Amino acid sequence: MVLEAPLVAADVVQWLYSDAPQLKGTLEIITELGQRLRAGKVPVDRVTTGIWVVHPNVRAEASIWSSDGTPELVLYTADSKTKDDYVKSPVKRVHESRQPVRIAIERDPAAADEYPVGAEMREEGYTDYIALPMPFSDGSVKFASFATKTPGGFSNSHVGVFDSLIRPLALVCELKTLRRTAETVLNTYVGPRAGSKVLDGTTRRGEGEWIKAVVSFADIRGFTRLSNTLPADKIVLFLNKYFGAMTAAVEAHGGEVLKFIGDEVMAIFPYQSDEEAGQAALRGLMAARETLSRIAEINSDKTCMETPDMSVGIALHAGDVFYGNVGSETRLDFTVVGPVVNLASRIAGLAKDLERQVLVSDAIAEIMGCRSGLFGRYQVKGFDDPVAVYSPDLSGASEMGYCPDNTAERALEAN
Repeated sequence: MVLEAPLVAADVVQWLYSDAPQLKGTLEIITELGQRLRAGKVPVDRVTTGIWVVHPNVRAEASIWSSDGTPELVLYTADSKTKDDYVKSPVKRVHESRQPVRIAIERDPAAADEYPVGAEMREEGYTDYIALPMPFSDGSVKFASFATKTPGGFSNSHVGVFDSLIRPLALVCELKTLRRTAETVLNTYVGPRAGSKVLDGTTRRGEGEWIKAVVSFADIRGFTRLSNTLPADKIVLFLNKYFGAMTAAVEAHGGEVLKFIGDEVMAIFPYQSDEEAGQAALRGLMAARETLSRIAEINSDKTCMETPDMSVGIALHAGDVFYGNVGSETRLDFTVVGPVVNLASRIAGLAKDLERQVLVSDAIAEIMGCRSGLFGRYQVKGFDDPVAVYSPDLSGASEMGYCPDNTAERALEAN
């Protein structure tokens, strides 16, 4: 192995600089890394990387490959158990000292028991473990670890291979982490559909496309009074519950929340053909129904005890919208604009004024082939002609189409 080690290290390092960056993510990289090391007679049975990530719910992720198992990506949240496990792990020492930490599990069982992970690995048959600092260009330190079940553990030559590959491995992992961070930030703040377009280069002011979409607006009843009377921390709690319910319902039915505007939520359900239009409208109605159900559950469970019960008004409209970048030369917003968006917003205002939970436009009624449930025609700001709005019956099953005049007929046909 003494003569082979430099060749193995050179081969792996060349791969890390050339082909490894083309792989999808860190898990795929360490999987092939482990396989290449074993092919070069380096007896690794487990390879792990640990990287802090930028994510609203996840604090760190570990990519784990083992020679006798399935590669696994483990996500860690900021709960107390995660913190306790970290404090008791060799990873904490690597981060603090920026030096390798080795646990000679077979030769020194007492040292293995110093860490919970060491005792666990000894029970699983591992004989040696080494965690190495993996420096990123921003000055932070992540880690990579290698473990073996081979009697006697790693030789000095094996450790030399790990030392040789750790910096190029860090560069590749940082590259993947930066891409993933960009995707996460964009998905979190502008949504996955818009985020992918921005990452693909749609970044110039005015750049975008005209698409067909069902546009949904929802807002909270009486929010201005609430925001004037409740403390700021209670308002944030209230909004998070509401936004969480609305977003979960929209995403569950294939829509995308584009933005939160004060107490309003704007979402879209894109479509391309007439057939898809019907499905998009139905998904929008299903999302509205689920939103109301989730909010009713929040109110009944009193999960928001420190704030009043919430109620909402939801509006749906459909048509052509401009989907792209709007803003100044230095500050852009990726959103939808156009008359369809404006009317959807006005109908949401009508829902509040008329104390209706859900109102839909004539365009939605046309798409759904259902003009029953007409609630009236109203003049709205910015539009010359009165606007017809409908109050759909959302009490039935979605396959009935939520149309009051033919629900019973469709039910008979279905049977």
